[in-house]
Amino acid sequence: MATVREYSPVLTVRKIRYLIFLKDVAILACTAFGGPQAHLSMYLDRLVYRRGYLSEGELMELTALCQVLPGPTSTQTLTAIGFKIGGPNLAYLTLLVWITPAVVLMTAAGIGASYLPNLNFARFVQPMAVAFVAFAGFKISRGLLRNRSDLLLMVLAMVFSYLFRSPWACPLILLAGGGYTALDYRRHQRVENKPPMRVKWGNGILFVSVAFGAAILGGLTHSRPVLLFENFYRNGSLIFGGGQVLTPLLFAEFVQFKHYLSSEEFLSGLALAQVVPGPVFSFSA
Repeated sequence: MATVREYSPVLTVRKIRYLIFLKDVAILACTAFGGPQAHLSMYLDRLVYRRGYLSEGELMELTALCQVLPGPTSTQTLTAIGFKIGGPNLAYLTLLVWITPAVVLMTAAGIGASYLPNLNFARFVQPMAVAFVAFAGFKISRGLLRNRSDLLLMVLAMVFSYLFRSPWACPLILLAGGGYTALDYRRHQRVENKPPMRVKWGNGILFVSVAFGAAILGGLTHSRPVLLFENFYRNGSLIFGGGQVLTPLLFAEFVQFKHYLSSEEFLSGLALAQVVPGPVFSFSA
């Protein structure tokens, strides 16, 4: 006798919500130009205001945390949102959906690099990216600048960034602003009886294991695919400041030191990366 399977309404609604979220991520992956700053504005519009997956304050906290971590800020932020909504499985799916369009396009460009014409069209994209970033900064500032201290920090950060154009400028600005804010928050009443945070170390152990495993395997086998994986994994794990900081390091490693690419090929790929939506780190593909 055939049995009828019963599905929990709560589970079904949850799966539908996950699918809608992944669809939103796919739309962002195909339309998000302009780098992390512009991506944040699009996250606010689609994920906060339209869908309500999280509040504006929660998004800003996640973004602030990801900015002091190495690696791609916008990718980490979006993956963290997926983790908040559906746990580690949805986080991995979010990462996959987010990076796939850009990685596919950049991989195809890498395969057909010898057939690509001169990429002068990229000069039209840079002004568009500047406009995206400027609008994102204006939109985000309306929700973050609440008092004179916030305005002062913003002005000082702008001046410091303009005067000291170094890879260490962004982390130093974040640490200084965070230190000032922490001292300022000491005047506020503390939240008592807050439950302690439980940290699951499984994903962290996996992350470190992959790093050491790739380094050991590359040293033993000298296989180029393994060495390339280890190089990109190491660079993505240790670089602060986003894709703009990644670019000169990749140029030094793969053009000047290992001679895997010519400077013309590298710059052509960099120009193409400016017209591809999604994470700036897709340039590594």
